[in-house]
Amino acid sequence: MLKMNYKGILRRYGVKKILRKIGLLKPKKILYLSCHSVLEYDEILLLKRLGHYVFSPGDYVNEDNPGKAWLRPFPKKNVQENADLQSLYSYGKGGPKNKYKLQKELIKKFDIVIVMHDPKLIINNWHAIKHKSVVWRTIGQSSPEVEKLLKKYRHQGLKVVRYSPLEKNLHNFIGEDAIIRFYKNPNEFKGWKGERGEVLTIAQNMIDRSDACHHDIYKKVVDGLPYQLYGSGNSSLGALDDDSLSYKDLKKALQDFRCYFYTGTFPASYTLSFIEAWMTGIPIICIGNKLMHDRFVDQNLYEVPSLIVNEVNGFYADDINSLREQIMLLLNNTKVAKKISMNGRNSAIKHFGIKNITKQWEIFIDSI
Repeated sequence: MLKMNYKGILRRYGVKKILRKIGLLKPKKILYLSCHSVLEYDEILLLKRLGHYVFSPGDYVNEDNPGKAWLRPFPKKNVQENADLQSLYSYGKGGPKNKYKLQKELIKKFDIVIVMHDPKLIINNWHAIKHKSVVWRTIGQSSPEVEKLLKKYRHQGLKVVRYSPLEKNLHNFIGEDAIIRFYKNPNEFKGWKGERGEVLTIAQNMIDRSDACHHDIYKKVVDGLPYQLYGSGNSSLGALDDDSLSYKDLKKALQDFRCYFYTGTFPASYTLSFIEAWMTGIPIICIGNKLMHDRFVDQNLYEVPSLIVNEVNGFYADDINSLREQIMLLLNNTKVAKKISMNGRNSAIKHFGIKNITKQWEIFIDSI
């Protein structure tokens, strides 16, 4: 008990991080293999702030120009990161794609290999990484097929960090060692004003992913209402392509619009856009479980309705008319909108705030 309290005190006041940075406590060396650039940025930044060394051959290999408007450049690479980058590039002609055929010479430098979702990164590299602590980090895109593919690696020591407790409902579920959500910083995502009297939605390729994004439901709900859709691949719906929506513009849109309509993205339990909207404080309206599971009847992964207390920190409904009524209430009633905003933001900070998530990652990394 005393040992646990001692560790908790060190963690609470950031003592371990300081000790790592001054060399009195050895930092972990982490190879982070990513498949989602924004989630990669947030998680690598968190692990680095804990004092660990992290190298990722992902979208941020070129830290000055990540190549997409909504991505932010990392701080400059240090000498070790540049050396590891050159090592990765030294074999084959794939550049960053060499992460699918890692060499033991590179791997031996690291203590931990974290793989974001993509099972091929584990399967193709298992011969090189199996002697390290290997962590599969889920992002809400697993499936019964993926779970089945990774089952044998789980038996060989693969650790699993889930992003939602509802992933336990997946068929062929291979278990978990921790549940750690993705996060946002409340100091960045804040300041909702709601002065633009329209309903906002941000979703990529809504038509191409029609069923997964509930495009038909979206059209029926917003029909005749003042709305704006952002997201690449939605130009035929009158969207502003989010290649032009920078990170700064994204945060401003969440501050300015009156409310946010969220249609979910199957199979995700929740998405990054939900976290960002909820934490900013923009009042949020979401489809309910019935609308989600009418279409995906053999799945029970959608977590948003269990996070929201209806009419307290957000709204959800399972029919078109109710969703429209909830939107119109928020468009027309400032008092209700402000209450939902305040409660929603507080709930988002509790579930997705950087402080709690940092503590969870520190406990997990220290355990392996």
